[in-house]
Amino acid sequence: MKKNIDLHKILKKNFGFDKFKGTQEVIIKNVLDGNDTFVLMPTGGGKSLCYQMPSLILEGTAIVISPLIALMKNQVDAMRGYNENDSIAHFLNSSLNKTEIKQVKTDVSAGKTKLLYVAPESLTKEENVEFLKTINVSFYAIDEAHCISEWGHDFRPEYRKIRPIIENISRKPIIGLTATATPKVQHDILKNLDILNANVYKSSFNRPNLYYEIRPKNNATKDIIRYIKDNSGKSGIIYCLSRKKVEELAETLQVNGINALAYHAGMDSATRSKNQDMFLMEDVEVIVATIAFGMGIDKPDVRFVIHYDIPKSIEGYYQETGRAGRDGGEGNCITYYSYKDIQKLEKFMQGKPVAEQEIGKQLLLETATFAESSVCRRITLLDYFGEVLSEECNNCDNCLHPKKKFEGKEFVVTALQTIYDSKERYKANDIADVLVGNNTSLVKTFKLDKLQQFGIGKDKDKKFWNAVIRQALIAKLLDKEIENYGILKIKDKGREFLEKPYSFMLVEDHDYDNSDSEDNRPQGNSGGADPTLFAMLKDLRKDVAKKRDVPPFVVFQDPSLEDMSIHYPITIDELKNMVGVGSGKAIKYGKEFVELIAKYVKENEIDRPQDLVVKSVVNKSGNKVYYIQSIDRKISLDQIADAKGLDFDQLLTELEIIVNSGTKLNIGYYIDETIDEDKQEEIYDYFLEAETDDIDDALDELGEDEYEEDEIRLMRIKFLTDLAN
Repeated sequence: MKKNIDLHKILKKNFGFDKFKGTQEVIIKNVLDGNDTFVLMPTGGGKSLCYQMPSLILEGTAIVISPLIALMKNQVDAMRGYNENDSIAHFLNSSLNKTEIKQVKTDVSAGKTKLLYVAPESLTKEENVEFLKTINVSFYAIDEAHCISEWGHDFRPEYRKIRPIIENISRKPIIGLTATATPKVQHDILKNLDILNANVYKSSFNRPNLYYEIRPKNNATKDIIRYIKDNSGKSGIIYCLSRKKVEELAETLQVNGINALAYHAGMDSATRSKNQDMFLMEDVEVIVATIAFGMGIDKPDVRFVIHYDIPKSIEGYYQETGRAGRDGGEGNCITYYSYKDIQKLEKFMQGKPVAEQEIGKQLLLETATFAESSVCRRITLLDYFGEVLSEECNNCDNCLHPKKKFEGKEFVVTALQTIYDSKERYKANDIADVLVGNNTSLVKTFKLDKLQQFGIGKDKDKKFWNAVIRQALIAKLLDKEIENYGILKIKDKGREFLEKPYSFMLVEDHDYDNSDSEDNRPQGNSGGADPTLFAMLKDLRKDVAKKRDVPPFVVFQDPSLEDMSIHYPITIDELKNMVGVGSGKAIKYGKEFVELIAKYVKENEIDRPQDLVVKSVVNKSGNKVYYIQSIDRKISLDQIADAKGLDFDQLLTELEIIVNSGTKLNIGYYIDETIDEDKQEEIYDYFLEAETDDIDDALDELGEDEYEEDEIRLMRIKFLTDLAN
């Protein structure tokens, strides 16, 4: 390091701080000495200073390779804020036009720029590499270095090309920085950057001010609205898995009086920058963003981070929750979890190479383990990153509300033995059917009812046995076959368990199977329903169904009745706000129901909780009209899905919401092209006699080996159009 440099004086003058945080000073000295450096420091620990300060001291321009366009702008603005010269820092990425790129290159060539942020995609362009060869590079900083590793939570293939590109430009010292890296990821980064001899600086991952909580994903939208209103005036970030959900949730928050904006990579850069700045300037309280797009928001007073969808890895979870409470103040981290989300993420991997699927599956299993575990959240998190916390934190849901456990050894043995005896050819749901004694068509066809375990677990329900299998999967006693998705295989650890069973504690009272509806209105919840009114509504439904000669679910489904028994709608307009009740259904069946509810409310002097009704987003009607008009024109459903950027499953969900709320959709033309006439009749006849329209029940009765789930869903749409609407 150059002698006579007063780092504290430079820190105060250029950044306004009186002292360094943690290991910042020793890291900066190491960079100034020209050594390769690796920094593992949690979000909020001050990583950026570790390369910003050396860039001001050393001759030449430091090249910072960062995947986050938002973070580049944020940090360039911050550096310019510390310095009178706006040319001190620039970024080079796809958001700039040709004139702006020319200005950046002019300033860098003139030696005015000490810090140049470059996106990895920009670094791969030959014209940029040729330009960088002409300048004096002081060192390279690789930010978000976990992107290099396939085991990292946000793997970017472009990051694998960084080392050869650096060699092509000019070999100078390298500093790699990340907020999240397991020992495996750390080694992968050092090896790929060819800096295995780098000095490694690892800070503690413990953020004592953060509160961690996992909530079951029941009525998540409604719960989020209530939480934000209870924490009015506080800044927060909500993460969703898809851009579509980001936009839907942001709009739902807005119509419910919450100052929120959307933020994702699919928006144009001007809107994205504007929304980010409004959040930083506190013109809006809440940003709703995609998990895949790292925001890089350097805002110290984010008071809550909510995950509407479970992240794909523990690293992703840690980094995103780490954006809360960076000033050391309150930081609440709430995640909504449903195992169905894990299954959905697994399904998305099916088209990827087998090796990539393996990695993705293992990262997801770690996440599911973390969510379902009853161990202190902080102990689990730190253990994942190779750090030991000796005692419980008392600042997470598991510590504050310990969950009961029970000895599950015998249950796990029974499940594993059933899988083994059935030759490891079936899915979890099939094994659960065997254990509870359900004589489904699959069970009968493959003679699984002849197994000695058939019906052995009938004192428990299917949900219980699925949970046992799931926790055995998480404990790595079982695995799901990759090529034939969902088929259970016993791992070596599971075979050892069968030979010598040991204590296996299962967690009590976890129910993560009920997912939030795609519809933004709250789902009914019998736990909060008025049981007397609910029973009366079911009786009325039965009478109405009998008069009309249709199954009861055709009139109103159970979630609709539950919602009515929570919110007490007494007019047709209020009835339309209930889940699964649209204008058509309300008009066709609603009169008797609202009259019964009005009478019940009056007789029992009930104060109706209208303030708890979450307003739904009207903009769905735009898509709704498009679907109806396209179907009227007999356009193929596959084409409709492509036009709206949906997969077929998502389109069916949209159509089901429309039909369930009382609108006709005449999809007979598509059904005639795709489903045999005999199959159509059999499915239709099934729904005529069925007590419920549940798809799983229909598959069990009709046979999974003969009927596809999509076929049954399509026929259910036709059935409800014909009889219910």
